[in-house]
Amino acid sequence: MKQVTIETARLLLRPFKANDKFEIKILAGNKNVSDTTLNVPHPYTLEMAEKWISSHAHDWHAKTRITHAIVRKDTSVLLGAISLAEIEGAEAELGYWVGEPYWNEGICTEAVTAILNFAFADLNRQKVTAEHLSTNPASGRVMQKNGMAHVSSKKILDRNNKTAKIEIYEISNV
Repeated sequence: MKQVTIETARLLLRPFKANDKFEIKILAGNKNVSDTTLNVPHPYTLEMAEKWISSHAHDWHAKTRITHAIVRKDTSVLLGAISLAEIEGAEAELGYWVGEPYWNEGICTEAVTAILNFAFADLNRQKVTAEHLSTNPASGRVMQKNGMAHVSSKKILDRNNKTAKIEIYEISNV
C-alpha cells in the first residue's frame, strides 16, 4: 500500500522525495534545530539525509514507522518532518521537527493535529506518546495544544552521551 498524503488548511504531510535531501540538510543541519531534538545530529550531512529518506519506504511497508515531510500547501516549500514510530499494538510514538525559519507560525501544531487524527482514525491506535527535551518547552506547548497530557519526566543519555531531562506526554483515543 502506498503511503498516504495528509492535507490540512495550510499544509501537506507527504512522503519525502529524494530531492528533499538538499533542504533537509539545510533545515535539519541548523544547530538550533538539532539542539531542540533528541535524535537529529549536528552536523547533518547530505549523506545522512539520503540514508534517512531511503529508509522511509521500508519502514512504511513494515508498519514500524511513518515519516512525512511537512510542506506548505500553496508553495510546496519543505518546512520539516513528522513521524509516528514504534507503531506496535495499540500505540505509537510521535516525533517532529520544523526548520527554524518556520518557528512560531503554528506549523507544528497544525501538523501534529493532522498526524494524531491519522493515528487514531486511520491506524486505529489507542494511544500516542511523545517526548521532548526539557530545554525545548515550545515542543511541550505543541503537545498540550493538541490535548496531550504530561505524564512524567526522566533523565537519559542523549546522542552526545550527556544527561538530558525529557518530558513525556500522551493522549488516548477513548
